[in-house]
Amino acid sequence: MATTDSSAGHPWSHPSDEASAQSRLERRLPTLLSVIAGMVDLIGFLTLGNVFTAHITGNLVVIAALVVRGGRMNLAQVLAIPVFILAVAAMWLLARASGRRGAGLARLLLLIQFLLLAGVLMFSAITNPGANPHGVKAGIAVMIAVSAMACQFALLRLALPIAPSTAVMTGNLTNTVLSLLDTLSRTQPLMVGDTERLRGSPHLLIGFFGGCMVAAAAVSLLGDWAWSFPAALAGLAVALR
Repeated sequence: MATTDSSAGHPWSHPSDEASAQSRLERRLPTLLSVIAGMVDLIGFLTLGNVFTAHITGNLVVIAALVVRGGRMNLAQVLAIPVFILAVAAMWLLARASGRRGAGLARLLLLIQFLLLAGVLMFSAITNPGANPHGVKAGIAVMIAVSAMACQFALLRLALPIAPSTAVMTGNLTNTVLSLLDTLSRTQPLMVGDTERLRGSPHLLIGFFGGCMVAAAAVSLLGDWAWSFPAALAGLAVALR
């Protein structure tokens, strides 16, 4: 009788094969996810009423400023926070229900992220939410995009916990500067932790910024069809082995 390893994505997967697959994903996936996060954040900001779809901290800052100083508040900006929380909770429930761990769970959550971003693309192509960034259609697009990014955050914490953050660039920039100084210094390094992870931070910064640049150009040229770029890359992430 074949045994089922709960950490595997396939009931006949060998534990060593699954560990190898997870190690490959941890090396290859974060930079690609950083590009996707940069694209999603930038496209959402430019076309959907200045909402940060991948950077919830930014929405909290804007909301706090508007509460204290007044001004027009985008309802989607407020709703993005509870929707993000609910989406993360939904990913946790799905992970528990699926019984998957590691690379198997990562593939499942990558598929969900792809479906959500493809949903944003189809919805935007049909309804043109960018024509009214503060309207109901734009708000719906924001919630789908926020859910996609919540899926990415949950994926990293639940399936690839060793991987660094792909959307919070403050920590990656800090790691980059400190690891660079430790590398250049002739004294005992002050940074304690995974050296390879720290050295990978510049790739994430470049990937996120590059994603933002490509997305800005895509919005200028394609409008709402700019969502095709992160959707395509999310599809590539699903196919990554």
